[in-house]
Amino acid sequence: MTEPIASITLLPATDAVREGAWLQSSLQAWLDREFIPESINATIAQRAAQIYIRQRMEGENDLGSLVIAIVTEMQAFNFQESFFGEFAVANAVSDLILASLGIDNRCCGDRS
Repeated sequence: MTEPIASITLLPATDAVREGAWLQSSLQAWLDREFIPESINATIAQRAAQIYIRQRMEGENDLGSLVIAIVTEMQAFNFQESFFGEFAVANAVSDLILASLGIDNRCCGDRS
């Protein structure tokens, strides 16, 4: 039987706004690279960062819970003008955060 993947707990936020600004910039760059740069990408990145900041300010440190919050809250976002959806955005957020922590998520979540 395989072991469950351990949860990833971030350090408590000391500057959630700065983390959110980094996330917004990184996510927009990722969205622009994945397909084509579109103005909606800035709006998507801003909304995801707002959710992230609020969650971190409320004390959320579990990456999985942050991703679920982004998926849940982004369901209300109108993605009609975009190639993306809430799951792609939340997964990208997770990938960006994992990469910033030096965790290679391409190989079973092993830390590098």
